[in-house]
Amino acid sequence: MPSYTAPVEDMMFLFEKLRNNKNYNELEKYKEVSPDLVKDILQEAAKINENLILPLAKIGDENPAILENGIVRTPPGYKEAYQKYTEDGWTSLSCDPKYGGQGMPKTVSAFFDEMLSSASLSFKLYSELSIGAYNCINHHATDEIKQKYLPKIVEGKWSGTMCLTEPVCGTDLGLLKTRAENQNDGSYKISGQKIFITSGDHDLTENIIHLVLARVSGSPVGTKGISLFLVPKYKVNNDGSVGERNGVSTGSIESKMGIKGSATCVLNFDEATGYMIGEKDRGLNAMFTMMNLERIVVGIQGLGISEIAYQNSLLYAKERKQGKTNNSKSNNGADFIIEHADIRRSLLNMKSIIEGERALCFWLSQQTEVSLHHPDPKIKQEASDFVSLLTPVVKSLFTDLGMEITSEAMQIHGGYGYTKDQGIEQLYRDNRITPIYEGTNSVQAADLVFRKLNNKNGNIIERYLNNIKAECNIQNEKIRPFIKELNYHLDILSKFNDWNSQKIKENKDDVSAAANDYLKTLGYVSVAYAWIKVLEVCFNEYDKNENFYSDKINTAKFYFDRVLPRAELHYKSAISGSSNIMSFKFN
Repeated sequence: MPSYTAPVEDMMFLFEKLRNNKNYNELEKYKEVSPDLVKDILQEAAKINENLILPLAKIGDENPAILENGIVRTPPGYKEAYQKYTEDGWTSLSCDPKYGGQGMPKTVSAFFDEMLSSASLSFKLYSELSIGAYNCINHHATDEIKQKYLPKIVEGKWSGTMCLTEPVCGTDLGLLKTRAENQNDGSYKISGQKIFITSGDHDLTENIIHLVLARVSGSPVGTKGISLFLVPKYKVNNDGSVGERNGVSTGSIESKMGIKGSATCVLNFDEATGYMIGEKDRGLNAMFTMMNLERIVVGIQGLGISEIAYQNSLLYAKERKQGKTNNSKSNNGADFIIEHADIRRSLLNMKSIIEGERALCFWLSQQTEVSLHHPDPKIKQEASDFVSLLTPVVKSLFTDLGMEITSEAMQIHGGYGYTKDQGIEQLYRDNRITPIYEGTNSVQAADLVFRKLNNKNGNIIERYLNNIKAECNIQNEKIRPFIKELNYHLDILSKFNDWNSQKIKENKDDVSAAANDYLKTLGYVSVAYAWIKVLEVCFNEYDKNENFYSDKINTAKFYFDRVLPRAELHYKSAISGSSNIMSFKFN
């Protein structure tokens, strides 16, 4: 089984040293969230993830969730762990105190999400969708529904799901068949089938609150006629107690490559009682509140799995002897593999990506809070635009690089990495879902180039790049070589933007074929921007913590020398166009 030590020191560095974001600092509601408080939270989070949840990863893989007589049973130990998890208040970390939450900012909850992803992604998924459901209900439901459902979700007594996909539609939700019939009491009868529903059923909570997309009779076809409904597994009485079983049943659960401890369900809705959330025929808009936050969290899943893969690769490289290096000083004919240049390259590749991603995620978490709570509408909107722009980037880049890093981890472990004994191959299998669910990475790339670069608020990408240039106007001479490299790649990204803008008018196939390359280019440059913010602190405060800051500077140098140049390669590949792709005749 892999070992894991939560990177609390690095997380606290970000919270303490990169917190000085002007717009974020203007949020009154987080003024009392001190570094000491956050450190206490993260240390406790580390304990429960390292000691209680980490062992569940292997247990869930070897004893998958099963369906018995219509009831889903979670793996051994899950119920006991979940009880402790909820008793300690981890489901309420970022929720509104009005409903029993602790009111912590996304900057803190994102760190916890990463830890939990490292420890056991399967276990995490049982509570993850609950937070998404909480956010959606909190933003769009009536006060009556909020008061009735949110306290129990926040407490962890009830969980939540997101029910979109059907046998006839996944990405193209306009084709969905699930229908909703209006009742005299204002409720609806929901009928249809949903597939691939994460944590659709289980034995951890006394109720499950499904958020279901369906079409009301008489509504238009396509996505414009979709509404969103709250459909509980068990009906809820007026006093908030759990009542009789609703018309929701589990048809089957999927047998999967990874995340085997998580129940991925086929759900049947047979005239199940539901309640509309938000406006009629605007359900997809409401659901996007949940989906967009989930996409960022999926990116964090890729980061978390990358972190545990790196930690175990580093430990193994320090313990495993194999072969002689070019500068071998060994007397027994073998050196530790960490002395081999290629192994060191691989480890630094992991480390530089992970720490850069974590820094970017911290900045994005700040922007999320500004977009939700800043008193100035213009600042609020700009932050919202930046979050919208980077959501597909974080989701796709972090998960794709998670695949690269878990693959490298297996390679470092050699034959042992391929066997089940070390647990490394499980990390690869568990992570493989992250580029697929919550909108495949191909869909994310298309969404980025066709929708996110420009919207009703104008040229978002140009404003984002101008923001980077303004924040990276740093006078410290030691950081100038890094900024020079960043500016070089910002110019490449600007050329890519111009190419996209022209091709969208001339040949959209060119843009489609280049979408993934564009996303990667923007992603690598964004991570470099996050590294600049880290480096500014490192150079300004170097004498205060030489060992830590020296490590950061050298890690950043590797990223700028070895990883960031990938951005230019993606650009050069993309501008070759699509003619050779679209004209090819597949036999």
